[in-house]
Amino acid sequence: MNSPLTSVTLFHIGPVPITLPVVVTWAIMAVLVLGGRLVTRRLSLVPSTTQAAFELIVDTVDSQIRETMRVEPGPYRPFIGTLFAFIFVANWSSLVPGVEPPTAHLETDAALALLVFVAVIWFGIRAVGVKGYLATFAFPSPIMIPLNFLESLTRTFSLLVRLFGNVMSGVFVIGIVLSLAGLLVPIPLMALDLLTGAVQAYIFAILAMVFIAGVVSEGRPIPVSSPRTLP
Repeated sequence: MNSPLTSVTLFHIGPVPITLPVVVTWAIMAVLVLGGRLVTRRLSLVPSTTQAAFELIVDTVDSQIRETMRVEPGPYRPFIGTLFAFIFVANWSSLVPGVEPPTAHLETDAALALLVFVAVIWFGIRAVGVKGYLATFAFPSPIMIPLNFLESLTRTFSLLVRLFGNVMSGVFVIGIVLSLAGLLVPIPLMALDLLTGAVQAYIFAILAMVFIAGVVSEGRPIPVSSPRTLP
């Protein structure tokens, strides 16, 4: 496996270098868009097995948004659902021979964390206005403004580090074991890596919901029905 801090340039579009993680990201985006189009083009009141499976996924996302954010899921479903689906598929793209997950590279995770940072601002301003959003930095006291602003930056960085560290380390360890022990020995590690990839997609989406809920509720703590410990 190449260094996660460097990527091989495949070609250039003008002065912009296009690396392998970028190409894999484009492929995942195309798969998600085409898959969504194929699933939704012939919806029926009597759903097929495929439609029922996807409806279950949507219902699950909606339930998680209601439980975590205490809001109606409609305005947030496209962003949260797409975020989860992309990270999930990206983490599992290692199943394709010769493909490294784009989430094992720093630039992809930085872009995802930046999307969450921008989404927090967007949903916050849309929910409570510019003045209301800026007021969240003064909660619970104006003396907290510098710390609250710093928190908004550090939690974005923590998203990046969490996803990058977990995915990259899994791919790296499997690559080492594969080179030393042969083809079949790493299979249990690969299964564990896939489970970790799914869990990390879920955690990333949950944290995005928590960050957005914090500003949508004007900085008031969001009650939850049961505590969660995120690995």
